[in-house]
Amino acid sequence: MKTQTLSFEQKRDWIRLSRSTTIGPVAFAGLLERFGDASEALARLREITKSSKLSIPSVDLVEREMEMTADFGAQIFASCEPDYPDLLRALDPPPPIISVAGDLSRIPEDRLAIIGSRNASAVGLRFAGQIARELGAADVGIISGLARGIDTQAHMAALDTGTVAVLGGGVDNVYPAQNADLYAQIKDQGAIISESPFGHRATARDFPRRNRLISGLSFGVVVIEAAERSGTLITARYALEQGREVMAAPGSPLDPRTKGCNRLIRQGAALIETAEDILDILHARSRISAREGGDAFSAPPFDWQAAKADISKAKIAIKSLLSPTPIPRDDIIRMSGLPVPLAAAALLELEIEGEAVVESDGRTGLAY
Repeated sequence: MKTQTLSFEQKRDWIRLSRSTTIGPVAFAGLLERFGDASEALARLREITKSSKLSIPSVDLVEREMEMTADFGAQIFASCEPDYPDLLRALDPPPPIISVAGDLSRIPEDRLAIIGSRNASAVGLRFAGQIARELGAADVGIISGLARGIDTQAHMAALDTGTVAVLGGGVDNVYPAQNADLYAQIKDQGAIISESPFGHRATARDFPRRNRLISGLSFGVVVIEAAERSGTLITARYALEQGREVMAAPGSPLDPRTKGCNRLIRQGAALIETAEDILDILHARSRISAREGGDAFSAPPFDWQAAKADISKAKIAIKSLLSPTPIPRDDIIRMSGLPVPLAAAALLELEIEGEAVVESDGRTGLAY
């Protein structure tokens, strides 16, 4: 993606397109590829679908969001803009829009996520605070989700050295309420980041997107106390898919709060007991940094208009492969036997029409 600074009108259209009801990051990227920019995509969306499931926010509504965000002292960044975080931009695809309260430039460029149980033990809380302080002293920024327990301890210990809180709601949505003072300190000394609109109150469906941001902003993820069925493990899965290091602190087999960590270690996550263990892993890793950039892959030209009839037929074939259980997008394309551009175009249109649901990690299933 070409890096550029957007005008007010261009950014407004990026926000309108990204906030449209059936358009997630995958569809957003596909529309930019097809139409060149967000403004043209908005103008031609109804050529793709007449579905009532597609709802595009008005110009007035989005401009109001932009105004409220600015009045709050926050900024909105598009994924093409130079101040958008490099590690996040390297995701495939990146979140099209993020809002930032505070100043990301205060945070060290080497960043690590520390996540874990909301109902953490005293030992787990102490360990999270200890390694966050020691990593901060080693010039490593700490990313977490502002939740109770491990997240809170990690943020508090890293306030003076650099910490970022990633929210499920808008950047103004303090959740949980008991962390209001900590939220204010992070906003003043570090940064608050969200993919959600200003004023949005977090719901259960927002947390997978938040978890993808947490891992996406980090070079690695450290898990401290996670039950076997835990949102923390979703973040660890995203980290693996994004090529990040996954590290876990082992725990007693008698404590259900550590069963998830122990399972991660059995599955190949690095076992860590000290901050030095974490630093050794990060320093030993051969990293291809997003900061180094590189030439982006350019797909061969595809004549969308000429392929309109073929796309309609491809949609029927693709939809027959979908089920309510989402599977990776690449698997769907491979099983369809269709040319990749044609299958991708069919998936794009099915998502915009609300016939397919695309998860935060790109897995696609049948809408129901």
